[in-house]
Amino acid sequence: MTDLLENEDTDKDKLITIDDHGPKSFILGGEGSTDIHLLEVRGTYRLANLLQELFLAQQNGLSNVIIKIPQITEEPVYRLSRLIRETFWNKLTRYIDSRGIEAAAQDTKAAQSQPRIYVPPGAPEQHAYYSRIAKNNPKMDLDVQWLPEGEITGEFIKSLNHKPGILALEMDFSGRNETNEEKEPEGLPFIVPGGRFIELYNWDSCFCAIGMIDSHPHIVKSILRHFIFEIKHYGKILNANRSYYLGRAQPPFLTDLAMRTYEATKLEPGAKDLMREAMLAAIKEYNSYWTSEPRLDPATGLSRYRPTGSGIPPECEATQFAHILTPYAKKHNMTLQELTSAYNDGRISDPDLDIFFLHDRASRESGHDTTTRFEGVCADLATVDLNSLLYRYETDIAHTIRTVFADSLAVPAIFCSPGQEPDHISTSAIWERRARARKARMDKYCWDDSAGLYFDYNTRKQERTTFESVTTLWPLWAGLASPPKRPGSSPPRSRSSNKRAGSKQWDYPFGWPPHQILAWDGLRRYGYFEEAERVCYRWLHMMTRTFTDYNGTVVEKYNVTDLRAPQKVEAEYGNQGLGFEYAPQEGFGWTNASYLYGLSLMSLHAKRALGVNADYETYAEAKRKATDV
Repeated sequence: MTDLLENEDTDKDKLITIDDHGPKSFILGGEGSTDIHLLEVRGTYRLANLLQELFLAQQNGLSNVIIKIPQITEEPVYRLSRLIRETFWNKLTRYIDSRGIEAAAQDTKAAQSQPRIYVPPGAPEQHAYYSRIAKNNPKMDLDVQWLPEGEITGEFIKSLNHKPGILALEMDFSGRNETNEEKEPEGLPFIVPGGRFIELYNWDSCFCAIGMIDSHPHIVKSILRHFIFEIKHYGKILNANRSYYLGRAQPPFLTDLAMRTYEATKLEPGAKDLMREAMLAAIKEYNSYWTSEPRLDPATGLSRYRPTGSGIPPECEATQFAHILTPYAKKHNMTLQELTSAYNDGRISDPDLDIFFLHDRASRESGHDTTTRFEGVCADLATVDLNSLLYRYETDIAHTIRTVFADSLAVPAIFCSPGQEPDHISTSAIWERRARARKARMDKYCWDDSAGLYFDYNTRKQERTTFESVTTLWPLWAGLASPPKRPGSSPPRSRSSNKRAGSKQWDYPFGWPPHQILAWDGLRRYGYFEEAERVCYRWLHMMTRTFTDYNGTVVEKYNVTDLRAPQKVEAEYGNQGLGFEYAPQEGFGWTNASYLYGLSLMSLHAKRALGVNADYETYAEAKRKATDV
């Protein structure tokens, strides 16, 4: 391996890529000792595969290894798909039990923080379990804390900033394994977005599940059970299960996750019961969180991202808001650190800062942190994306109640909102009426007929915004757009935000996997199959080419205008999935999923074209010629 790197890794980054200027040729010894057993490995992709295989053998403690030629020449589409299914998902799997609590309870974003876990009052078994771990492992110094009964306020959440911790999730307390032997309680597995993360994230997990449902259905079901637990005990699916996220959600995809899971597992025991719990949880989250004030705007009947909280988000780096806070520090004759402490502790009050951080928290809840689209305005916007998702909640719940539960779903007390009668009956008609009303409101407030696009609506200014965003396609995915109101009736515009391009990571020219998946499904839903194939193929080709040219690289987002090196992103948070050495370990969660899901939409001919790195124009021309014949 040393000789290979010396020969080929000219920029010394411990990878073999097209940026290296070596001979792109390496002689590999065969099993025998004669010259006829020598093999020449040529080209960046094959040399990188050789490096990866040697490194993995070294990781496994092997000093000598037999590498078969097919391991080096493996077709790239097959290789990347195999790595995702067999390696990446496993590397991204986490547990919050004896296997993972020590790492999970230690908050890497907080300096000198004691490992800590918070347990909701309705989960005594979890509290007893973690208390036992703390007692039996004193060196771990694990602090097990109850959360209080009743409402969790912004001030309470802020009070935990000096003692942050992980939040308990669902566990298996069945007490028996498959052979009926007693077993220890186990944390249910979940997927993290990337290798550095240790928490369960909301919408990342929903998109990962789309790519995992065929190969890892048990993890997808566990994620669904975690989300149900969070709604039962925390009132919503959290941004992530950390104490400072107690007041903040993320884009709601629960009903879609539940329906995909049920469709894939409905013949398994307990599938219908899990579907019932998931839909009941969605009903509670819809009523208690997404359609209650201050998220609900009474004037329009549409919802906004408006999480509970106050102060400066503690998960952010200290310098992130320096440009905002510096003028206030000068005003009060304080250092930045002194101002931060004084503002968070309430010793200094400033309405302008309050408004700034209200919108900042809202943009984080939207999942699109950060974007020019939301700067200084997010909490006032009835966004196209959120209201499309709530329309999808309404139609999914209606469909499930009608088709799975014979149009009658009893809502027990734990899933009731304040003022509702325990065990009242929910029917499809209720939810269909809500969906029709939301569609009418979206058409009135968000649709711009002259532009042929949906735009966010500013509820404070009472006017439609003009910022073009790819989220204008979300109504297609949700099924909300009626035939005369179908954004993208001309070819979809991938440069929808180019007039405001900059270094914000959710702005043009950066492409993200969730937007791709929703666009593919939305276009297909409305009959735009050719457009969906084109957009999907180009995304898969970009990913495949980056994988072959850059030593197996898979990242969270791509610069879709730089097809030579799209993983090289200049944005405020950089690009997750870079920085590995020798061999990729986990890719990035929802990007992995987009690859597997996108391939499932491609024909065999398209997959073969991707395997030889043919661009879309080459593939489309070959397809046209084959059709003409």
